[in-house]
Amino acid sequence: MTPPQSSGVLSPPSEAVTDITIAKNSIKKTGDSCGCSSNTSAATSMDEKMRERIAKHPCYSEEAHHHYARMHVAVAPACNIQCNYCNRKYDCANESRPGVVSELLTPEEAAHKVLVIAGKIPQMTVLGIAGPGDPLANPEKTFRTFELIADKAPDIKLCLSTNGLMLPDHVEKIKALNVDHVTITINMVDPEIGTKIYPWVHYRRKRYKGLQAAQILHERQMEGLQALKEADILCKVNSVMIPGINDEHLVEVDRVIRENGAFLHNIMPLISAPEHGTHFGLTGQRGPNPKELKKLQDECADSNMKMMRHCRQCRADAVGLLGEDRSQEFTKDKFMEMDSQYDFELRQEVHSGIEKFKEEIKAAKAKVRPSERVKNSPKILVAVATKGGGIVNQHFGHAKEFQIFEVDANEAKFVGHRKIDQYCQGGYGEDATLEYVIKAISDCKAILVSKVGECPKAELREAGLQVIEAYDVIEKVAREFYDQNADKF
Repeated sequence: MTPPQSSGVLSPPSEAVTDITIAKNSIKKTGDSCGCSSNTSAATSMDEKMRERIAKHPCYSEEAHHHYARMHVAVAPACNIQCNYCNRKYDCANESRPGVVSELLTPEEAAHKVLVIAGKIPQMTVLGIAGPGDPLANPEKTFRTFELIADKAPDIKLCLSTNGLMLPDHVEKIKALNVDHVTITINMVDPEIGTKIYPWVHYRRKRYKGLQAAQILHERQMEGLQALKEADILCKVNSVMIPGINDEHLVEVDRVIRENGAFLHNIMPLISAPEHGTHFGLTGQRGPNPKELKKLQDECADSNMKMMRHCRQCRADAVGLLGEDRSQEFTKDKFMEMDSQYDFELRQEVHSGIEKFKEEIKAAKAKVRPSERVKNSPKILVAVATKGGGIVNQHFGHAKEFQIFEVDANEAKFVGHRKIDQYCQGGYGEDATLEYVIKAISDCKAILVSKVGECPKAELREAGLQVIEAYDVIEKVAREFYDQNADKF
């Protein structure tokens, strides 16, 4: 497969082609497995129509997030509830956090930006409106933006994220605009717990506080979730894990949303840095550590609903693959000077190339998949440096996050990610940063990178991490490492 020469979201065009070609050639030469994909009962029973609906949506499909990009447009400034973990006044170009934007756009400016980026990044398949406030507290701007984009770029999926307060009033309009994916943030199904998360709710021109506010929000969220199910609109539920407040309760949230038709559950860690100025940040409320988050996700993943683990808690103006943000390349002063380069046929050609590559990886996995599952196989974690494409293709010093894979004798599956500070700054490594990186992945047995310098390599090994340098499909490299060291686990 050779994608057309276009500005890719994964990396510059030639590099993106090289990433895919090297991995493809390696698969053909070795015939090794890339490992089974993460399968839950929900995934195995998913019908073909449903697979098609999520195949190119990087938030709804873990596989798609390796290959396809999304973008958000910030057209919805107002919000109708207050969350103790949110402060929309803070902005930093390097901060990836919901509610953060550098500039607001009109619907017309947003539509132009989408068409510009759809031409420059043909892997971009999804346009979302997620704030910086709530899209349905700004319905005119939100729906006008969708109307403009649907008219000129019909192949781009439309989605929105909402707190759910006004969702029941707008499901009919959402359906009419062919918005097929809606995310609701549901942090509780017990209003008593809600009082610790939401100081107030503004509903029908009146502000409510305390238990009454939480009760109104809960009832409206459940009503909206049911309405989405009846309208056949896919719903992802986001839940913020807040230790000591709703962490144990989220198991019940998972059960309730599953019974009410949610398609996917995304349990996210609380972000509560004091400098963000949120109530939780200023009062010292901590977020969960990776081990706590994974334990809760694993507990909820035992249900028959898919669990999302690849969320990056994006800015409300994010552009690119999940895990990267190219929004500063497309600020208003820049994109308003650019002509639209939207080309439907070119975009379809790029997507076709991606799908062919995905099929080749899938076929290679199937060739060596164990005929019978190995019982009681020890599980380990490995950290992966990747720029996308499902490939180990990033230098250790350039990584700003590691993808975490859980590996055993049967499969290698993505289970999360760890954000880190970039080790190499201006061509030099920072000792303090390396210490932090090692701590962030201390529960892993190995780190998979395309390259790493001799000094950090030695320190990583001294810390008990095996360093694997490779340029190949992630699951394949992870499984090879496991098989070669299985007697040590």
